[in-house]
Amino acid sequence: MIDIHKMDIAVSAGKTDLNLLTVFAALAEHRNVTQAGISLGLSQPAMSAALAKLRAQFNDPLFVRTGRGMRPTPRAEQLAEPVQRVLRAVSSEILNAPAFDASRAVRTFTIITPDIGEAVFLPKLLRHGASAAPNVTWRTVSIPSPHAAGALEEGMADLAVGYFPDLARPGFYQQRLFRNTFVCIVRADHPRVGQAVTSAQFLREAHAVVHPAGRTHIFDRFMEKRRIERRIAADLAHFTTLLTVIATTDLIATVPRDVGIVFTRLAGVRMLEPPMQPPPFDVRQHWHRRAHEDEGSIWLRRTVRQLFHD
Repeated sequence: MIDIHKMDIAVSAGKTDLNLLTVFAALAEHRNVTQAGISLGLSQPAMSAALAKLRAQFNDPLFVRTGRGMRPTPRAEQLAEPVQRVLRAVSSEILNAPAFDASRAVRTFTIITPDIGEAVFLPKLLRHGASAAPNVTWRTVSIPSPHAAGALEEGMADLAVGYFPDLARPGFYQQRLFRNTFVCIVRADHPRVGQAVTSAQFLREAHAVVHPAGRTHIFDRFMEKRRIERRIAADLAHFTTLLTVIATTDLIATVPRDVGIVFTRLAGVRMLEPPMQPPPFDVRQHWHRRAHEDEGSIWLRRTVRQLFHD
């Protein structure tokens, strides 16, 4: 039996209000207006009014009073099975959609993240997904921060993971994953930088910086506010290029700590604390309200939090 409170009274099948069909089914089962009303949580006047509408709709009394209670007319008996079939279909296929089963789901999840986010987040997601969601395809896209909102609104992406201050707006949800800080990186056998980098070395050495299109540069703003100028030898568009540059030159770079950790695992790169104290920032996952109740999106967000929450 469909719970009448879960259905919008304005929803209709053809010209027949689906709520009226639940009333029909209850009357067919209980053969009593009062008992049928109790099963649906409706008062006797409301049930009587619904029965009147049913009679007008089908141009038939449908249920008539006898010495043994309400009895269905031949027309009501013909309608009983089709009505039950419609209500079962609505209940199972619309009101009670099956939960997302990651182990069987065939779906593509698209995550907005900077290019380095692929190196930070994707390997762990792939390892987890290989057993938990073997038929799920993971897709990452690098979209400038000002355009990320539109991609989530239009359903072009399921989630944005990283630093996206532009997504702190109405219609969007966010969840903190971990606190990030900045580190300096140099090649393992750098001839001048030892176990620590001093302020004098930081200003004297040549730097490589990364400016992805449309991204907010927290460290740059910090340096500008303090009026500290670096000698920049390489201005790059992608963090992935930075790995090769640092590993094969004497340049120094300042990057988020999670990026530095990945770089030290992939190449001959050392990670050092910077000589100044840049402000930390939170890495978050963001999603639009259109996906807030989607079972698959809920599983995705729960998985990302489990894997990356500090």
